[in-house]
Amino acid sequence: MNILEKIRNRRRERLKKHFERYRRIRRLLQKYGDDIIHSDNFRKTKAHIQHGNMTVNDHCMSVARYSLILNKKLHLHCNQRDLIRGSLLHDYFLYDWHDKEYVAERGRLHGFWHPGIALRNADKEYQLTDVQRDIIRKHMWPLTIVPPACRESWVVTSADKYCSLMETLKLHKGHGKRYDFEEAKWARGKEKQLGA
Repeated sequence: MNILEKIRNRRRERLKKHFERYRRIRRLLQKYGDDIIHSDNFRKTKAHIQHGNMTVNDHCMSVARYSLILNKKLHLHCNQRDLIRGSLLHDYFLYDWHDKEYVAERGRLHGFWHPGIALRNADKEYQLTDVQRDIIRKHMWPLTIVPPACRESWVVTSADKYCSLMETLKLHKGHGKRYDFEEAKWARGKEKQLGA
């Protein structure tokens, strides 16, 4: 076996490992977060930018993936269901925080207030456990002052910080806002109803 074959085999093995990890994470996301991922409100987060050109939807999916990776690499034995559901809903604030009208109307700093708003929105739509509530409420620590109370919260907080940094530095690139034809059709129907 020559050197080139060894390099090719190592690359092949590395790609195989990476693909297996991707499939495992995808299966876990489908198993524990499918109802959230396919909900109307979560899909609407594709229209809001989080950091750089990454949408809120893409950001939450990245945080869920990196939370699972951190959990496995560090052998933390977190509850995967709580980890996934909490990370998918951690930025469930359902508005565009870059919108100047929103900032002028509320006069608040988004970083301090959005965990509470996300928790209220998530509580309305889903049956949350105490761990999931802790993840959503405290993912912005140290801005939230009170530190996370469980392992799952620490993992999601760390994954969120990592993903936010990578998105802000444009090392994780999103696709920007996505035009959702179904949502646009629904909005036009609402406008017609209000105008009539």
